[in-house]
Amino acid sequence: MEQQSKIKFDLHLPLILIHTPYGLKFFDKVSQTKAARFYAKFNTYLMPLITIMALFLIIGSVAALVSSETIREGARGVGPQANLLIPGLNPYLPIWEGWIALVVTIIVHEAGHGIIARVYGVKVESTGLVLFLGIPIGAFVNIERDELNRITTKQKSSILTAGPMTNIVVATISLFVILLITSTLVITKPIDPASYGVVITNVNAGSLAESVGLDKGTTIQQIQNSQIRNPVELNDNLNANLGELITIGIADENGAKSTIQATLPPQREPGKGILGVTISPVADPKEVLDRYNSMIFTSPLALLAPPTFVQGIVPYSDFMADKYTSPIFGSYYTIPANLFFWLWFINFNVAIFNALPIGPLDGGQLYNSLIDKKTQNRKGIIRHASKILTYGMVIVVVLSIALPYILK
Repeated sequence: MEQQSKIKFDLHLPLILIHTPYGLKFFDKVSQTKAARFYAKFNTYLMPLITIMALFLIIGSVAALVSSETIREGARGVGPQANLLIPGLNPYLPIWEGWIALVVTIIVHEAGHGIIARVYGVKVESTGLVLFLGIPIGAFVNIERDELNRITTKQKSSILTAGPMTNIVVATISLFVILLITSTLVITKPIDPASYGVVITNVNAGSLAESVGLDKGTTIQQIQNSQIRNPVELNDNLNANLGELITIGIADENGAKSTIQATLPPQREPGKGILGVTISPVADPKEVLDRYNSMIFTSPLALLAPPTFVQGIVPYSDFMADKYTSPIFGSYYTIPANLFFWLWFINFNVAIFNALPIGPLDGGQLYNSLIDKKTQNRKGIIRHASKILTYGMVIVVVLSIALPYILK
């Protein structure tokens, strides 16, 4: 295969595409292995399975938003940027783990395409990086469209599926590594049997909680004369006392109890909590760890909840971290655990998103080519079936983002 020797730049401001020859020899070498040829055949019919999973999750998300005001309120609270896998914009994505995981995810996705393309003798013109205002946000493998058009449908399916499927493989490996790490954990701070309440894991700037001195790590145990044992009870008691001066019974991180007073607003603002805090039930470290390790086998998709969001149920979150140690990693076990979580999270989300039947995505390219092949000689609206499919899916994706703001 003839190699390019120069780096080329394409400016589509604010995007900059850098085309390089790097990686092409690697694709050629790997594509000649038995493993690559087996992987190419293995990929051929898997795109529909990934697409079904993606549709199940996104349609389920839309249904949940329609049926639950609590979920809509939570989505409004974090903002639409929480749907973007860009560290710094997404409030849940940590900067350094997020960028490492994102770069690795994009590289393995595009390498999957490039290696399987070479298995079938399809020319790869270049590899490259995508920069947004100078910040790397993606990578690509440039395969000539004419090359894709000359191969069989099965071969095209294998090449297009290789990207999402490689992400699924990396996500699965990352989940397994998380299990290895959490299985080594030893509890250092058992729960006090007499403890109860809900723990504040984050205080929003400018919130009522901040103004009255409620701090991260504080446990809310009482509102007026009512004990608080879970988030539902806290929410119900706050709603019942809107506009009133209330007494809040709290315990600090050392267990010392006290009370503070706060005047609640007369009504709840849409999309905002009353106190302006993120909370978690008082957690038993043993129960949290046992439940988390069992979920990896029983309901792995539930583990997509970021540790920066559901801190009380993730053993390596900031909130739970000091309650465990590892004989292998010591107190630094949170570093590899969080890194592999974001590798699992971002790889999985990139895989299922790219499997959606939307025009330029991997799934869209495959399904559109199949539909166009079947409808090219048809008349009427059926000739536009591939475009209708793309537009319909785009509407579903937009709804999953916009519904919290449409249904208030």
